[in-house]
Formats: sequence, structure tokens, C-alpha cells
Amino acid sequence: MIGVCIKYFHENYGGMLQAYATVSLLEKRGIDYELIQYEKSLSINEKIRSIPRLLNGILLNDKYEVFKKKQGLKKHPEFARNEAIRMKAFEAFKKEHFTKLSPVFVGYKNLKKGAERYKAVVTGSDQLWSPAGLPTNYYNLMFVPDNIRKISYASSFGVKRIPWYQISRTRKFLNRIEYISMRENQGSEIVKELTGKSVPTILDPVFMFDQEGWKQLIPVEKRINEPYIFAYFLGDNSQHRIAVKKLAEKTGLKIVALRHLDQYIEEDEKFGDYTAYDVAPDHFLNLLRGARYVCTDSFHGSCFSIIHKKQFMVFNRYTEKSKHSKNSRIDTLCHNLGLEDRRFDGKIEAITQPIDYDTVYKKLNILRDRANTYLDEAFESVS
Repeated sequence: MIGVCIKYFHENYGGMLQAYATVSLLEKRGIDYELIQYEKSLSINEKIRSIPRLLNGILLNDKYEVFKKKQGLKKHPEFARNEAIRMKAFEAFKKEHFTKLSPVFVGYKNLKKGAERYKAVVTGSDQLWSPAGLPTNYYNLMFVPDNIRKISYASSFGVKRIPWYQISRTRKFLNRIEYISMRENQGSEIVKELTGKSVPTILDPVFMFDQEGWKQLIPVEKRINEPYIFAYFLGDNSQHRIAVKKLAEKTGLKIVALRHLDQYIEEDEKFGDYTAYDVAPDHFLNLLRGARYVCTDSFHGSCFSIIHKKQFMVFNRYTEKSKHSKNSRIDTLCHNLGLEDRRFDGKIEAITQPIDYDTVYKKLNILRDRANTYLDEAFESVS
């Protein structure tokens, strides 16, 4: 049996579907696994040592977004009621699809002891190697004994460079992992720079199932009986909303929008013609499937648009100068599949230009083969 160390419980559509794809791939390969459940129990000294982590810029930015969302929940009772509906939908999906769970390991000492039950432990994807999480020594598999195989599956740092004060510790955990693969080209370059190892850049787990494969995982269900634009934005850039409204005016299509995802955004109260909250990850995927156009600043929103051969446009959630930018994953995705023209440059009309999906899928299938070759080797003799 192998242990799986991923973030399957976070209420984010792309993240949860990525986790679902990961465990579904393991099941498809006949690998016995369980999702590792870890509950922190820090001593006074450990809490004191963790204080510097709270000053990490990326973590502070993430915490600020959470703070703004909590403020929105307090100030707007209707939003709080709607958010509770959305959380209930997420919870139902989690209970249905993530059932193979380990015992709850309380405290780091018990986590290290619990890891001895596995032949291998796998982690990966969804920015789990962000510098903000390094001090926890969890997703970097530092808790796994030396004699147990450690595997990273399309791991992501989520940043273009490692902070200078974390280089030594990052190098240390990378050198302990026998099988490393990264999701972004920049991530592979970081590993090469820190360890000297050349590691493959492979596809995010959601790409390991094609359109037909996702139909098997999540059946197609038509949610809206008219053509529409699906707007899936995590950031709060008002120009992106204006561009979508412009597209709606030009095409005569309605806008289906998911509001207040990572934070409460006041102007979104007037954005979108259909704005449901009772949207679980499977419902989300069907909204995307049924859209005429998809406008998103989400990495996984872009991935599922490609898988389902949608006419889509991807917007930069972060400016290139932002210290908290996570655009490198979008850069890799568009570059490796030849979709640079899907980046929003101020001209929303470009979304109507047809995409040569035959060429895109030829590249995608080559990358799938590369990922499967890596996984064959990494999981050999551990099932």
C-alpha cells in the first residue's frame, strides 16, 4: 500500500478535481492507497519556531485573502448563507469520492511512525511545495523514513524562485526524494539548479484523463438550456469582468459566473446573469462543459477547457511584477501546448478564433505518454 499526501480537502474546484484525478489514476493502475490524514499538535517550542513562517510573503498574501473573505461573510449575511450552501456541496463531493483514508496521525512524531506502514508515499501538484509551506515538513515528505520510496507527481513550487533563506532546506528535501517530476518548466529548472538533477516536467493529473475519461468519472449533465459564457475568476481584476461583459454584448450570450471564491468581491454582486452557489466540483465541470466560451484566470479552469476542447481565454490573475505571482503554471501550460494566443492581451474578441485542437492534442498525447512512462517507473513494484 502507498500513502498519498495531497490536499484533497481544500474547497477549491480545480484543486479538488485534481485530487480526484490523482486517486482515480491510482485506482486505474490497480494501486492500493490511502490518503494520509495528519493533524498538527505543536509544542510551545515548535510554535515559537514556526513564527518566521508567518512572515512569509506568499503565506501573508494567502492569509490576507482569507481575511477579506471572512470580513465579507461578516458584513454580508446573504453571502454567508450562500457560502454555506457552496461548502455543503463541496462536503458532499468529498464524502463520496475520498473514502480511502488513513488513521488520523496526531502530531509529527505519530505522522513519522505512521509512514512506516507504506511501501511508498506520493505527493504532488497544486503548489504543495510553495515556500510558504516548507517549515511544516509535510508535503515535502520529510516525515517519510529514508528506506521508504518517496515520489513527487507533477509537483509545483508555485513560484519562479526559492527565497535565498530556504535554499538549503529545499535542497535537502529534494535530495531525499527518489522520484521527482515537476508540473512547471520553471520548477524543473529550480530542481536542476539546487540538486544537479534533470527531472521531467509532466502533466497535471487532470490531463491523465481525456474528455471521454472524464465522462466516466463525472457523467455529462446539461445544466443550462441556452448558450452562455462561463466566467470563472479567482482574482479581483475589474478589467477582466469588463472584458467578459463586452463579449456578452457582442455575442448576445448570458454570463454564468461563480462569485466570491477566494475572497469577497463587491463588484461581483452585479456580475453574471446566472450565479448559483449550490455548485459541487462535478456541477462546476458540467457548467464548463456546456459553455460556448470560457473566461478564466484559473490554471485548472484552463486545463479543463483544453481537455473539453472549449473556446477559452486565460487571464493573468497576477501581474508579472507581483511578488506573489503564480503565473508560471499558466506559462508552462500555454507554451508546452502551443496555446500562447489564448492569453488575454486586452482583445476579448480573440476568444472567437478557432483553436487547432488536433495539433494541441498531438502535443498533449506525447506529454501523456511521457507522464505514464515516469509513473510506470516510479510505481514499479509498490502496488
